[in-house]
Amino acid sequence: MATFDLTGRTALVAGASSGIGAQFAVKLAEAGARVVLGARRTDLTGQLAERLRAEGHEALAVAMDVTDEASVVAAFDAAEAAFGTVHSIIANAGISAPGRTTDASLDKVRQIIDTNYTGTYLVCREAARRLIASGARERQDGRMVLISSITAALTGAGDTAYSSSKAAVNHLGRVLAREWVNQGINVNVISPGYIMTELSEGFLTGEAGQRYIASFRRKRLLPNDALDDMVLYLSSDASVHVTGANITIDDGQSL
Repeated sequence: MATFDLTGRTALVAGASSGIGAQFAVKLAEAGARVVLGARRTDLTGQLAERLRAEGHEALAVAMDVTDEASVVAAFDAAEAAFGTVHSIIANAGISAPGRTTDASLDKVRQIIDTNYTGTYLVCREAARRLIASGARERQDGRMVLISSITAALTGAGDTAYSSSKAAVNHLGRVLAREWVNQGINVNVISPGYIMTELSEGFLTGEAGQRYIASFRRKRLLPNDALDDMVLYLSSDASVHVTGANITIDDGQSL
């Protein structure tokens, strides 16, 4: 695996309690970053932070409900109190609710939009405010990575609210990159294919999910670590000239 030195950086992962979010936290810590694990399920992030500290890394678990502005602000306050300015932000929090549009409840649709889109917006906005105030324009060290999905560009039945929210995240990433292009903040999007996570396993382990996997060109899911190298790159000084990009990592699933 390619490595990118994150020594001296503080990285915050929103949605770090399980799946690829927890994976990102581990890899960022191993690359030298001080890592802040943000999620509602602090029992899980607390266990992971404790494990990372036992391995010699600097890690902190903070309560973060990305749909609640006050919670996002408090999480950044705690991160700064412990480690100083947060330089690298991974906006990974997300939920899904598979099902036909005609069967979806309005409450569930709003929950998906609030978490996937509005939550990403709030995390990025709070991070940018603090980066700009701390002098990121001079340092050129702000890095934001928004985790989207290949479904943002697909039209499969059963994930209307989820895929639409991720399409919004794609555009959000580009307009934020443009807004902060002269503030020393790079904003990029990763659009992963299907990975077996807590979010997707209900569908992927079922009969319909197995048929869907069989339809992929390579007939396989992405491994849990498929995004690691790109996340580390986009979080590091190595990506100083990369902003406004949307990078698909899907093993050809969308071909």
